[in-house]
Amino acid sequence: MYDLHTHTIHSDGELLPTELIRRAAVLGYDIIGITDHADRSNISQIIKMTESIRRSAEEYGIRLVTGVEITHVPPREIPELARLAKEEGAEIVIVHGETVVEPVMRGTNSAACSCEYVDILVHPGLISEQDAELAKASGVFLEITSRGGHNRTNGHVYRIAERTGCRMVVDSDTHDPGDLMTEEARKAVALGAGMNRDTADKILSDHEIRDLLK
Repeated sequence: MYDLHTHTIHSDGELLPTELIRRAAVLGYDIIGITDHADRSNISQIIKMTESIRRSAEEYGIRLVTGVEITHVPPREIPELARLAKEEGAEIVIVHGETVVEPVMRGTNSAACSCEYVDILVHPGLISEQDAELAKASGVFLEITSRGGHNRTNGHVYRIAERTGCRMVVDSDTHDPGDLMTEEARKAVALGAGMNRDTADKILSDHEIRDLLK
């Protein structure tokens, strides 16, 4: 199992990075992305802090993916910050999309979907088909999420992704211990978004994200 969208005490999460990794390992995860909220003020520090626990993650049998979630920054800044994150050592860059429950600036989805340095647009809300086409062309994945509020538009995101051929991930957006999903919960989120069982099995497998992790 994988989860590429989690948070620790280094942004608005409740867990130390190592505790998050341990709890994920006990649940049977193989790959965990720690993607704390970042803007220009803290992007370098977050990457360094996450990278420092790589040895601990290996001890628990977890493939740690060091990342950031670019959050609430002006859309015009997204390409620059995403590139900076990769230059500073981030393996994955995700962008806080235009969820319907937060005042994310309009144009964020477009900026993320057209950026070569962005890997995942998370909780993209009522994403347009045009932006999804940009995501497909740029290799940006769209997220199906279990996070309360953000998950209100999962069905829409899945339909748009299917229509345009976008690739998808299923993540938790973990902030506290109870947010990490069991295997059964991950499948329920995928099926609840409208996937059939074969599609859910495919998207929930780490095979789907191998290219992304390269």
